[in-house]
Amino acid sequence: MGNTGPVSGIISAREAGLVACQRCGQVHRQETAFCKRCGAPLRSRDELSLQKVWAWLIAGMIAYIPANIYPMLLTSTLIERSESTIIGGVVELIEYGSYGVAFIVFVASVVIPIGKFLVIMYLAISVQRHSLDNQHERHRAYEVVEFIGRWSMIDVFVVAILSALVQLDTIATVNPGIAAVSFALSVIFTMLAAQAFDSRLIWDKGQDTA
Repeated sequence: MGNTGPVSGIISAREAGLVACQRCGQVHRQETAFCKRCGAPLRSRDELSLQKVWAWLIAGMIAYIPANIYPMLLTSTLIERSESTIIGGVVELIEYGSYGVAFIVFVASVVIPIGKFLVIMYLAISVQRHSLDNQHERHRAYEVVEFIGRWSMIDVFVVAILSALVQLDTIATVNPGIAAVSFALSVIFTMLAAQAFDSRLIWDKGQDTA
């Protein structure tokens, strides 16, 4: 069952007048300007968090468009030259009977990026509306997005490996297309959007977070 509001009798660190250092975790009184352990500046909330989240997220969504329109791989042989987009590559894998690989590519290239866009948008909108619903679920969703981020470059890694290995001079060559660069940028921008999100805002009880 999701949490629909603050638990009775439990207060946040912010309400208790405390703030934790985001670098080392040392807890201080809220009026303290700098961490006594590592010297990092202290702040209860990142006032510009949502602005940075939306900026990076929109940039990631824009970069994701050419990543799906333009070719990801450029393959040249003695008799032909072919270009493969992300979806085109999935279709070709299915035609060759490689259903497992096609599924992995589709999930990594389409399902996960779009899912991350939707989750980050949901988190940002819910914080803007000061929603108190499903706080635990929203925090878990944020942790999932953070965890998945490290695996989001799998397509780019595959393209890089293929490009390095399949270079047989005049027989066959494989080169990354412009979509590989766009996809990498989209992943990076989305990771920055997730990192810019101040998850502590999820637990604020409807008060002004500025």
